[in-house]
Amino acid sequence: MTKDVVAIDGPSASGKSTVARRVAGGLGYLYVDSGSLYRGITWKVLHEGINAADAGRVAEILKTIDISFFVADGAVRFRIDGTELKDEIRTIEVNENVSKIAAMPAVRSQVVAWLKDMGSFGSLVMEGRDIGTVVFPSARFKFYIDASEDERARRRFQEIHGGVKKITFTDVNESLRRRDAIDKGRKMDPLKVAPGAVIVDTTSMSIEKVVDFILARLKASPSS
Repeated sequence: MTKDVVAIDGPSASGKSTVARRVAGGLGYLYVDSGSLYRGITWKVLHEGINAADAGRVAEILKTIDISFFVADGAVRFRIDGTELKDEIRTIEVNENVSKIAAMPAVRSQVVAWLKDMGSFGSLVMEGRDIGTVVFPSARFKFYIDASEDERARRRFQEIHGGVKKITFTDVNESLRRRDAIDKGRKMDPLKVAPGAVIVDTTSMSIEKVVDFILARLKASPSS
């Protein structure tokens, strides 16, 4: 049975992953990166040579995918085909295809089911795009992490520029805009602020300040 859930949603490069991991550490909860599951499926689809736009073939992959979950280093992690994927799911190719695959109803339904089952591992800090609206709508604590478009593009550019020499800030900005449009415009489980969520604009805040703010809100809650 799920003990407790802190749901942290927000768009790409808003800082939610780093914030969620540190909040989990501060609470002694397990960290869950829901986006890595969508990336894992995307990697599997591309690895099998399947067109990322072929919803039928993607749905077939889901029926046979070999995935297992385990806890390590304070997080719920997973293996596909017996291997834990790391850098493989952070490539430009995966980045450019993950939103299309994540928008497919069959994919979303499967990932949501996996995420709900993770409650059996214990108390969680889970971050994504529909955690507070779909996965755990009854979560006691919900936050929506955001930042200006320019700031998010700057963060993502700094994150990947060192490993991708030819990429420009404009490329990154346009990529984020495309992903935002897909995430907010998809018919099933679009990105939006969950009812009751605390909105945190991190544009001018350091990671440390955001983490401290969230932890203070959690510890001040009469129900915590």
